Amino acid sequence: MAEQDAALIHEEAKGAMEKSLRSLRAELQKIRTGRANTALLDGIQVDYYGTPTPLNQLANLGTPDPRLIVVSPYDKGAMGSIEKAILASDLGLTPSNDGKVVRIPIPPLTEERRKELVKHVHRLAEDHKVGVREGRRDALSLLKDLETEGTIPVDDRHREEKRIQGLTDEYIKKIDEMTAQKEEEILQV
Repeated sequence: MAEQDAALIHEEAKGAMEKSLRSLRAELQKIRTGRANTALLDGIQVDYYGTPTPLNQLANLGTPDPRLIVVSPYDKGAMGSIEKAILASDLGLTPSNDGKVVRIPIPPLTEERRKELVKHVHRLAEDHKVGVREGRRDALSLLKDLETEGTIPVDDRHREEKRIQGLTDEYIKKIDEMTAQKEEEILQV
């Protein structure tokens, strides 16, 4: 029974840490680098006949070259709404359309903007590290409760605490690696 409880707590902690890692990955995809990436437009909602609709459900998105995103709407009548939604987003992009497609040129980042983005990436990473540590804290609390109830002995609790700390260290390292990779992408000219 004790091993099952400990394994369940371990899996729960791992799930919480994995959730934090997935969330960071999604956040990092939305951060603009010097290159065109359709993931930049993932969070954009377009007012499509009174209904907020994700842009990727209204149009085909593509990147024909490293500095351009092309949006090909399935319904040409939505082109104006798509342009308004992109302009209203906080991406700082200026779309233009030719009646068939919306072109979004990706301007090169200034050195100052690159530094701001790197700081933002580090803040995001730290927030998600806090999420990983909260998963660890919750797991350790549950282990202490099991020991207090007499379900697991002290030695088993200490062993499980070490396993959970190892898991925490592993996820913190993954976050650091993702952060370093994104920082490199941003600073690349």
